Amino acid sequence: MRLDPARERAILDATSDLLSEVGYDRMSVDQIARRASASKATIYRRWPGKEALVVDLIRNHLEIEVAPPPDTGSMRGDLIEVVAGFCRILERRHAMIFGLFPALLASPDLAAALRGNVPRADITGTTPLLDRAGERGELPGPVDPAELRRVTEALVWYRLFFTGKPLDREFAEETVDRFLLPLFHAWSVSDT
Repeated sequence: MRLDPARERAILDATSDLLSEVGYDRMSVDQIARRASASKATIYRRWPGKEALVVDLIRNHLEIEVAPPPDTGSMRGDLIEVVAGFCRILERRHAMIFGLFPALLASPDLAAALRGNVPRADITGTTPLLDRAGERGELPGPVDPAELRRVTEALVWYRLFFTGKPLDREFAEETVDRFLLPLFHAWSVSDT
């Protein structure tokens, strides 16, 4: 059953906020209802439980703001801006992601929803960046944008989850200079 859009948005916003504040395991439908000024019955008419509500939030309502990829005039500059932009996105969403992390191990539906939607395809804006780099002659051959996304995202996720170090400008520059540029050049040469 569909709810009034304003009521549904309030429930989804409350769910997102509570995921960030207390995490999936400690969040309850009671808390969501209180935060959204809704009844539990209203929530249960739309979603059969907390897991279904969170899966719906991730699959259909999680907004990830992505700016168009910048054109700084060089592949290095573009890559630094893309990595820095992806870091900013994760910094805004990391509390919710950390709140979901334990549940992802126990719930295949939640894990599949997160894998399928965060990050969304080309969140880092790699396809236009690589096209521009090719047009400027900065790459001798093509580079698969999907590979670029996977490596970039893996480096950022690793930093976020495992090192605890900041996702700052220094990290973006080091990632580009030490890892991404050498990899892309190697890949573009091997594909020619």
